[in-house]
Amino acid sequence: MWRGRNRSNEIPKMTVDSANKKTCPPRPTVRSETKYREAVELYGSTGLSCREICRICGLTPSGLSGHIGKYHRHLMLARYDIACDSEQALHIKMGGLRGQRPATRAKYRKAIEACERMEHLEKNLSEFAGRFGVDGSGLARQLRTHYPGVLERREAERLRLGYDDRLPRGSRRCCREQYADAVELLRADRYVTVREAAESCGVSCSGLEQHLLFYHKELVARRIGIRKQAVGQQRKGEITGRGSTHAPSPAIVQKYAEALRLYRTTPQSAARIARQTNVSKKGFYAYLQKWHRESICERKNIPCEEGRPVDWSKTRKYNPATKAKYAGAIRHLKENNLSTAAVAAIYGLHAECFRSYLKEHEPELYARQGMVKDANGRMVSRRSMEKYAEAIRVYETTPESLKSIAHRFGLNDCSFRDFIKRHFPELEEQHKRLFKHKEMQRAGVASASEMQVGTEESVHVLVIS
Repeated sequence: MWRGRNRSNEIPKMTVDSANKKTCPPRPTVRSETKYREAVELYGSTGLSCREICRICGLTPSGLSGHIGKYHRHLMLARYDIACDSEQALHIKMGGLRGQRPATRAKYRKAIEACERMEHLEKNLSEFAGRFGVDGSGLARQLRTHYPGVLERREAERLRLGYDDRLPRGSRRCCREQYADAVELLRADRYVTVREAAESCGVSCSGLEQHLLFYHKELVARRIGIRKQAVGQQRKGEITGRGSTHAPSPAIVQKYAEALRLYRTTPQSAARIARQTNVSKKGFYAYLQKWHRESICERKNIPCEEGRPVDWSKTRKYNPATKAKYAGAIRHLKENNLSTAAVAAIYGLHAECFRSYLKEHEPELYARQGMVKDANGRMVSRRSMEKYAEAIRVYETTPESLKSIAHRFGLNDCSFRDFIKRHFPELEEQHKRLFKHKEMQRAGVASASEMQVGTEESVHVLVIS
């Protein structure tokens, strides 16, 4: 039996005629129309099934059913005794969420109308079903589910006229005992599906569904209300509007179990883990995004709350393997007062790549190690500025020689000279002026001393003479 996708429940997208302002049925391409023309003619003029037509025309059942459901929906509805044109067919859905389907209504319509007219009250439902060529159990199910008032009025009228067949009505004792545990399980606080309850209690799923629809209508209504509240709320482990639990299937969980363990316990990337565990990279990405988003957020150090979207644009994008690569160097850089290049050399890293990583992922540490602006707006290394700050102050305010200042502060005089030339060239001129001023003062003191000595000698000669 073919189990392809059933497209009869899908309403095709409509186009709008801008000139007449009305909805128009979708139109197939020329290639599709040519391909399916013969099959569509057979579908509309004969009672052959899609599979039989596909054998004749050499087509696939899924392609033909999709083409008819989208472009020739009125032909499909005509098979269920629903007369309409192509535009009206766009608004008719074959299978709704719940309620009687149009095809089923068309099938049992005459039999149900005869029951509503209260004709032949002496006959039972099986006789009505045989008269109109439908199944007796199916007719009873349709009346109990969708037309319960018809049965009640019919039974009351039969009793009034004396057509009592003395047959028991309502659920049988054996059926009540058979489905009692399943009904109690469905009434519990934890929501379980009818199929799960049937499998747990070892009863028929279709029989349990019919028992609930016939004799526990309030329970069915309560469960429908619970599902209506859950529509659009997809929380992991909770029910959805379909009544099933929003969780991955056991086969999917088993398929990605090893990949998920590696993703949580190692810094490897998702792509590398997918290659290592021989699973699809796209499938693993989708599995993480849908069922284990908290693991992704934990890797990126961002908050994650169930049911709320995550703004991925504000997160930093990096490879976990890269994070592990630089982790030791970053820790060493924080604990010791070393330059970025020195730490990169210790760990065998490229200095510029290490600086780029610090700038993006460790901005505070990069600011401590990186370049800063001085008072004149020049970019200077923070560590170098802290190292030479006191020596520069002395060099700027005193005429002491550069070599003497470097020796006093334990600095290399060549490095100190190059730092001043590169970042403070104006201090050289200022220091030269201070030095000249000192030399001039020294020269003036020397000349004054010589004049004083000459004056004293002259006075001494005069005294002798």
